[in-house]
Amino acid sequence: MITIGTQSYSLSDPVVMASLIGFLILALVVWLLISTARAAARAARLAGPLAQQMGQMQAHVQGLGEGQQQLAGGLNHVAELQAAAQTNMLNLMEQRLAHVSQQMNENLHGSARRTAQSLGDLQQRLQAIDKAQANITKLSGDVLSLQDILSNKQTRGAFGEIQLHDIVSKALPRDSYTLQHTLSNGRRADCLIHLPNPPGPICIDSKFPLEAYEALRRAATDWELNEAAKFLRVSVKKHIRDISEKYILDGETADGALMFLPSEAVYAELHANFPELVREGFAARVWIVSPTTCMATLNTMRAILKDARMREQAGAIRRELSLLFADVERLGVRVENLDRHFGQAAKDVADIKISADKAGRRARRLDNFDFEELAPDTDPKIVPIGE
Repeated sequence: MITIGTQSYSLSDPVVMASLIGFLILALVVWLLISTARAAARAARLAGPLAQQMGQMQAHVQGLGEGQQQLAGGLNHVAELQAAAQTNMLNLMEQRLAHVSQQMNENLHGSARRTAQSLGDLQQRLQAIDKAQANITKLSGDVLSLQDILSNKQTRGAFGEIQLHDIVSKALPRDSYTLQHTLSNGRRADCLIHLPNPPGPICIDSKFPLEAYEALRRAATDWELNEAAKFLRVSVKKHIRDISEKYILDGETADGALMFLPSEAVYAELHANFPELVREGFAARVWIVSPTTCMATLNTMRAILKDARMREQAGAIRRELSLLFADVERLGVRVENLDRHFGQAAKDVADIKISADKAGRRARRLDNFDFEELAPDTDPKIVPIGE
């Protein structure tokens, strides 16, 4: 039940219900109109800033469009620059590749030439090595032949004699020695040096105690070493005794002789470990020499021979000096005579020049037709031209 003023209305009445619904609908419409009007007013208030924002947004969009166009132009320019740079890069790379290819070809050709040259040098060296190998093989055969020679006493003696002959022929004049000279006792010396008295002719005999030296070198035990040392002492003493008895003769040879050892090793072994043998040789007037010391000794003998020959020629030299002195004296006299002749000739030339000067002066006066009385000369004496 609804009471309005003094009247009451029932809700169950359809008219009331319809009226009430109509009123509600009208109120709803009015409220919607009012809400719409308010919304329109708010929309009108917001439309200005929104339009302004839309304008700004449109300006931004236009600016973005222009920027996009500029960006597109820049991108096109960058693309063009990139294409040009790429083209230049390709050209540069092609040039560099061509240059590198040329250098590689040159290097390959140079390497090929150097390799060919190296191979040629290597081939030459291999040929030299082959020749050296052949020489070594030949030398090995020569060494074996030398061992065969030294293993035989007779051939070993001939080897020492040949070496002695080579040394003597290089150190002394040919007429100052005799090879295989036979002495008055029937003994034959390997070499006789014709030294003047004193000391007189001296004999050289070649000895080579090879077996004893090789036994000494091969000794492996103290007993073998002692036995080899004894063997060497016996051999050298025998050689010293033989030379002293056979090649030192009073009135025929010098008071001493030389024992030639054709081995520096044997000579060094004697002086290093067997000095008593050297002293025994001194006592027997037998001097042991090696190829080196023999050359030094022969050079000393060469000086002695030269001095002796100078003394032999002293008389002839004095005669030549006296003749030379006489020649020098005659030369001095002839030089004095020539100097005197030159002095006289110089005086004559001076006189001739004086006469020529005077004649020239007189001729010039005549040429000038000078008929005046000629003044007397300061020198009243007239020198004839023929003087």
